[in-house]
Amino acid sequence: MRWKCICSYDGSSFHGWQSQANARGVQDEIEEGLASILKKPVRIHGSGRTDTGVHALGQVFHFDADWRHGGGRLAAALRRRLPTSILVKSAVVASPGFHARFDAVGKRYHYRIVVGAVEPHEVATCLAVRAPLSLDLMEETARMLLGRHDFAAFSAGNGDVIEDTTKDLRLLRMTRRGRRMKITLEASGFLYHMARSLVGVLLSVGMKRLDPDDVRRVLESGNRIPKIETTPARGLFLEKVFYPRK
Repeated sequence: MRWKCICSYDGSSFHGWQSQANARGVQDEIEEGLASILKKPVRIHGSGRTDTGVHALGQVFHFDADWRHGGGRLAAALRRRLPTSILVKSAVVASPGFHARFDAVGKRYHYRIVVGAVEPHEVATCLAVRAPLSLDLMEETARMLLGRHDFAAFSAGNGDVIEDTTKDLRLLRMTRRGRRMKITLEASGFLYHMARSLVGVLLSVGMKRLDPDDVRRVLESGNRIPKIETTPARGLFLEKVFYPRK
């Protein structure tokens, strides 16, 4: 029986999602919780990696297990065995061929920013920006970046992964309330550090270190330049993973 689960987590205390030899990942905690419930080792498969410090509101994973007591009881049993930094929100039976990573057709992230001083309890979940931001210039740049492009210039590169650098950026939106800003990004897929690089370039434009034409030239060239900065992981949240409607 294949199970599809959705979880959220505070990435501050983990070395990313994926299990690693010498570091603690979110995957390790969940697999240990499942092993305690099912009395045998279980391997879970996530929709994708998140880096050290990145958070999630809607990470998806699947695994195979013979559990006959319903998804609600499975999720509740997991919650009792996991640290408070991880929350399993739901567990449902999926089709036998479902794969959390390979069936995904898109992802939505958001990035949290505070203009000015940040409250101490927000330090691990947002980026403080001291300089004022030009929202008009940021929105102009966002409109230019939307659509299907080769985003190679906005990837930090990942030597062990080879993938198509052309992605469909469906949403790039900024919302601001007082000193707090949220940048929402949705695409068919994201390259390594692409979301944080797009946020970085929007902030550079907002602080007038780059202008929209600079960004256009970088996008068209496909070559990353030093002025394309990758923002810190702590402000990034994996919000939702999309799958084809059945």
